[in-house]
Amino acid sequence: MILTCIDHVAIAVHDLDTAIAFYERAFGATVTHRETIEFDGVDEAMLQVADSYIQLLSATRDDSPVGKFLKKHGEGLHHVGYRVADCAAAFESMVSAGAIGIDPAPRPGARGSTIAFMHPKGSFGTLIELVQE
Repeated sequence: MILTCIDHVAIAVHDLDTAIAFYERAFGATVTHRETIEFDGVDEAMLQVADSYIQLLSATRDDSPVGKFLKKHGEGLHHVGYRVADCAAAFESMVSAGAIGIDPAPRPGARGSTIAFMHPKGSFGTLIELVQE
């Protein structure tokens, strides 16, 4: 089995601080990691739930993938992150199975991870992020 667990469920939001406050009030959740990722044009907040996370994302620029998503779809579920032991091997396995890589190869991600995004057209309508910690 290449997948080790669900790393995170990512939710695109217009206002990150408002979304964080909601999760604090509704669930007693706290932010365990917060980071701006310039390459992807996002601010993220990670709220830990057992061994996984809820990732809240807001765009830092309108032309970022999350900015475009928010403009087209509004707030909501953006992608699912699957934790893997070897991002390169998981990427190749998915491509061999018919998935379409958005990233040409794994690259550095948040929290010092290695990541790769897979296009929804090749994975049954779901944007997938592979995450190696």
